[in-house]
Amino acid sequence: MMKSNLSTSLVLGVSLLGLAFTAQAGSAKNGYDKQKVVYHVNNIHTATGALRNVKNHLNATGDENVEVIVVTHSSGAFSLVDGAMGKKDKNGNVYNFEDTVAGLANRGVKFQICANTIRGKKIDKNKINTYAEVIPSGVAHVAHLQQKGYLYVKP
Repeated sequence: MMKSNLSTSLVLGVSLLGLAFTAQAGSAKNGYDKQKVVYHVNNIHTATGALRNVKNHLNATGDENVEVIVVTHSSGAFSLVDGAMGKKDKNGNVYNFEDTVAGLANRGVKFQICANTIRGKKIDKNKINTYAEVIPSGVAHVAHLQQKGYLYVKP
């Protein structure tokens, strides 16, 4: 009988914890809960799609209901270097990271670039996008944000 009470108490406790977390997070647009998300971008070839995912994420939840941080390192850091261009679309137009980053930053998205990558790839500090914050280590910062409750997205 004691085992049954312990199991019931444990299930009830976990359920209440889940309800408390949901109540604390609050509801967002389209039935989603409010969210804190870190997007991990470490490849220039997937950066265009990653930023499109961020835009779609904001559109789904509403800008005020999600906190998004985009952490870049390795070749993905070039998405935060002015003058860097992405893939061509089917019409031959070249993707412009600067315009996209500015638009997302104006919607509340934070952008971060790895200092190790800046040094290792000899990125001109004067060409780093004005919306980008330099952080010591991209991978360490992704883990840090996860420890703080940010959900991890790797497009």
